[in-house]
Amino acid sequence: MKMRCLSWFAILVVAVLGVSTSACAQDSEPAAPKPSTSSPTAKAPAKTPAPPQESSEKDASAAKTPAPPSSKPGEPDEAGLVRIGKDDAVWIHPQRKLVVVEGEVAFREGFLEMFACPKGTKEHESLVAVNSKAYVVHAALLAVGAVPGEPVQFVPEYRPASGTIIDIYVLWRDAEGKKHSVRAQEWVRNTKTQKPMEQDWVFAGSGFWTDEETGTRHYYAEQGDLICLSNFSTATLDLPIASSQSNDQLLFEAFTERVPPRGTKVRLVLIPRLNTVPKKAPQPEKRPTAG
Repeated sequence: MKMRCLSWFAILVVAVLGVSTSACAQDSEPAAPKPSTSSPTAKAPAKTPAPPQESSEKDASAAKTPAPPSSKPGEPDEAGLVRIGKDDAVWIHPQRKLVVVEGEVAFREGFLEMFACPKGTKEHESLVAVNSKAYVVHAALLAVGAVPGEPVQFVPEYRPASGTIIDIYVLWRDAEGKKHSVRAQEWVRNTKTQKPMEQDWVFAGSGFWTDEETGTRHYYAEQGDLICLSNFSTATLDLPIASSQSNDQLLFEAFTERVPPRGTKVRLVLIPRLNTVPKKAPQPEKRPTAG
């Protein structure tokens, strides 16, 4: 099932990018991450990637993320960002292996189940509403080399989500026009410790369901489960820890003092840690049959 989904998205990436044949060969079939003993549930490396910054300086380094361009879909701008599709505010940088998604602050006070959702879905419990469908963000992550693992499992026993670790940064301008860039975790507060969230997100990969009447395939996360804080088996990105969906047991809330006003335009920068390999679920032992 997972391989079929991956293949379907690989075809989608080539179709929506619309770039040259040589570019597609290089970017739509990214090399697999190098083997690593690290797993998505392990502690993050001591060195955290520096927050990307928008900059107009002539000597802007590769560590800085340029503002998304106004180029046509499939056409790279001068900074190397390529927009995926005309209706979704999503860009990839094929060389620097990152994804940029535009959205706005949707919620900033109270308990959270999501960090980000597609616009028009779960804004009442998500800090950010993005101007994109969830499957397009999934396709963009695949295009820059991220590898989906497995969504959370609740039965017969709890098994956390797995997948490539995705670092997320939030870029925005305040009322005075000053630029800001922080790790997404800084906007989320642990309700027990009252400190910023420490966990990383993993690329769980969501899944599909098929409408029996029409035969149309649908991506589960389109219902709102794009970047989750509570565990959902339909999540595109989830936390690799137990995080309840029950209203009386929610583990995270908005760090209100750090979140700009509702409606503030933001850009999420998703950077896969390509040295983290999804932990595959153990396969059941095969027993010889009688006879």
